[in-house]
Amino acid sequence: MIRQLSFDLPVRTALGREDFFVSPANAFPVAMIENWQNWPARKLVLTGPEGSGKTHLAHVWAARSGAQIISAQSLAGSDIPSLCTTAIAIEDADHIAGHPEAEEALFHLHNLALAEGHPLLFTSTKAPNAWGITLPDLSSRMEGTPVAALEQPDDTLLAAVIMKLFADRQIVPTAETIPYLVSRIDRSFATARAMVAQIDQTALDQGRAINRKLASEILANFA
Repeated sequence: MIRQLSFDLPVRTALGREDFFVSPANAFPVAMIENWQNWPARKLVLTGPEGSGKTHLAHVWAARSGAQIISAQSLAGSDIPSLCTTAIAIEDADHIAGHPEAEEALFHLHNLALAEGHPLLFTSTKAPNAWGITLPDLSSRMEGTPVAALEQPDDTLLAAVIMKLFADRQIVPTAETIPYLVSRIDRSFATARAMVAQIDQTALDQGRAINRKLASEILANFA
């Protein structure tokens, strides 16, 4: 049944491995996450544009490795030894650049976790050599970390992403809606996310079914 105005349901993002669609645009990073026991030096930087699935894969890895997931920006002032008792996924690692306390904390976490035998996963929108880290010792360690990059989606992946974005909102669009969008929107995760959100909001506001006609109207005025 297609959702109408009266069903304003919350967005619940599915983060299981079965919810992550694999295509040539992301096959290598997925393989690296699944083969995490064999990472060189027990660490990996996972890069990709916003919405490409970095957090999703971090949760997949955490479920498999027993890792805890933390934000890089929360490291300053944290008890680093208490964190370094398990595998660790550090989200948005590039956001610490230029923040001396956070850089220092990540430096000590990096060294202690690896010394204790715990693997590290970092997520970022860009490779470490573009982070702008000011602490030389941390910069050299991060630039020496293997990188797996999630690319912008091909048509197959874009269709799967749009389908998942609708499903996370508990929406079932008509069959022709997703192919219509795939053939017309920019090949980016950010555009797909914004388009689905706008379609959802318009359908709620106007009490309409989510179909190709609604998608075409929104696409005509999509900024």
